[in-house]
Amino acid sequence: MPSKLGWEAPGDPEALADRWVQELDRHGVNRAMLMASVPGDEASVASAVKRHPSRLVGAFMFNPSAPPASGPAPSVAVRLKHAFTELGLRTVCLFPAMHHYAVDNERVREVFAAAEEHRAVVFVHCGVLSVGIRKKLGLPSRFDLRLGDPLGVAAVAVHHPTMPVVIPHFGAGLFREALMAADQASNVLIDTSSSNGWMKFHPGLSLRDVFARALDVIGPTRLLFGTDSSFFPRGWQTPIFEAQRAALTELGASADAQAAIFGGNFSRVFP
Repeated sequence: MPSKLGWEAPGDPEALADRWVQELDRHGVNRAMLMASVPGDEASVASAVKRHPSRLVGAFMFNPSAPPASGPAPSVAVRLKHAFTELGLRTVCLFPAMHHYAVDNERVREVFAAAEEHRAVVFVHCGVLSVGIRKKLGLPSRFDLRLGDPLGVAAVAVHHPTMPVVIPHFGAGLFREALMAADQASNVLIDTSSSNGWMKFHPGLSLRDVFARALDVIGPTRLLFGTDSSFFPRGWQTPIFEAQRAALTELGASADAQAAIFGGNFSRVFP
């Protein structure tokens, strides 16, 4: 599989964690979020975080509607309690379009309630969803993009006003809706990660424009920088950082605003 993808074999979780921390050191990055991008893989991220607790924050993909492999289904609250307490993970990641459930259904509301109880964070992928590994392997991606609506996220987030809720990739094509959601719910943060290729659906929109509008609507304290780095040998995506820093500098964003976006906000959300 790694050779088909052009990836280096990741090795065990501890070895991969060591490699990522070395990569972060090489680029002067203090802390990062590490996500289990397959449901049920929480333990591997927990191992990595346990190895480098001051450098890595653990997140995991969670499908609240998935049936158990065998036996009676434990409640969403029980499943999440294990991840947040025994495993020490701090963010639950929802992909409604991928797993085919409405973002405001009862089980999602249970996810929000459990995360709030354990002082965790909820991450909800909205908008366009593209999984590079599936494309490389020629696998179909039967996603229902109608289910990834930022306005649905806001409808749930307003009931948990003290808990951070993250919408990644500026809403991934639903930029206006992501800003509306963040304007409606003051606990919604927007993550800036990846190449933001969704801008192709908005002719004439530049990364500078995206940052300008986001800063106008929600200010610098609710933007979380990210790269969406994922495998080696590519490693940490320096061009993503450089493009975003250049856009903010061109925009005239202050040093304080850039410091908040590129690290301060992350440290506040994940002290």
